[in-house]
Amino acid sequence: METADGNHQARGDADLLRAAADGDLAALRELHDRHAPWLTARLLRRCNDREVVVDVVQDTFLTMWQDARKWRGDGELAGWLWGIAFRRMVSRLRARKAVVLMPDWDAGATGMLPAAEDQVLLGVEYGDLGDALRRLSPAFRAVVQACVLDGLTTREASRLLGVRENTVKTRLHRAKAQLRCSLADARLEGWR
Repeated sequence: METADGNHQARGDADLLRAAADGDLAALRELHDRHAPWLTARLLRRCNDREVVVDVVQDTFLTMWQDARKWRGDGELAGWLWGIAFRRMVSRLRARKAVVLMPDWDAGATGMLPAAEDQVLLGVEYGDLGDALRRLSPAFRAVVQACVLDGLTTREASRLLGVRENTVKTRLHRAKAQLRCSLADARLEGWR
């Protein structure tokens, strides 16, 4: 978009999505360039099969383009995209009936060390917090995953999980209380 003085001004996601819905391929390309990198990185944290992740990202943007007029415009487009991608990933992995594990980091074999964020995620999965998370009910664990680990708002998590916002808030509150108890018990066990 050009301003009156000839300078380019970045269009917002909502404007780009409306333009893409009207057939503007440049707008669709800009949305892809803006969101595909972070979406790919997030999906790779859940599935180490790059081919599956690439397919899911492509499916996500195809769905975004086909359903562009369905987006109500409340919340961030990124949250809506994440919801689409997450559902596509779950469907793809269920169809494969395979468990996809986080990659093992071995600096000696690869010469690489994981990024700080990856180390935190591995600690969440395998440390005391991982044990506490596994003790939660699936509904509570899904809310913690969406709101805490994925950083979605309660509104975005509500859409993603298909429950009301107040339900997300209540489940998150109860899940945090259960996590505190589980972690406190783990600390007490460590002192014995």
